[in-house]
Amino acid sequence: MTAVQGDLALLQDPVAQRLLGSREPARFAYTWTDGTPRVVPIWFTWTGDELVCGTPPRAPKLKALAEVTDVAVTIDDSSGWPYKVLLLRGIANVEMYDDVVPEYAQSADRYLGAEQGAALISQMRGQPMARVAVRPTWAAVLDFETRFPSALSL
Repeated sequence: MTAVQGDLALLQDPVAQRLLGSREPARFAYTWTDGTPRVVPIWFTWTGDELVCGTPPRAPKLKALAEVTDVAVTIDDSSGWPYKVLLLRGIANVEMYDDVVPEYAQSADRYLGAEQGAALISQMRGQPMARVAVRPTWAAVLDFETRFPSALSL
């Protein structure tokens, strides 16, 4: 039986796996302290269980995540048709580190390449960073071939 939208088994779908390992930035959506939505592009690393981002300890999103931990994340490849999209909803957990978050270093390597990633991380060593880990509670895949947005589904 095929997994339905919302089922975490979709994280194993080839489209999801390709996007989770891609160099596409995630779009991280959260609720600001006044109740309005916010979304920011951010590097990420998929651990197999969590989508992990590193961010400066004074990043505004950390203030909001201290109040409301429900978030949504989208990773998409719209560079050509058919578009490929992974949609996640989950709970964000924030931990403070005294140094670069290991998954952030992995992200730098993936997004910039080994040499440039290592150069960036060497400049950041010794500075505090927050680790934001999103454990998905819901997942959906849109491939515009077999899975379409619900508004287009029959």
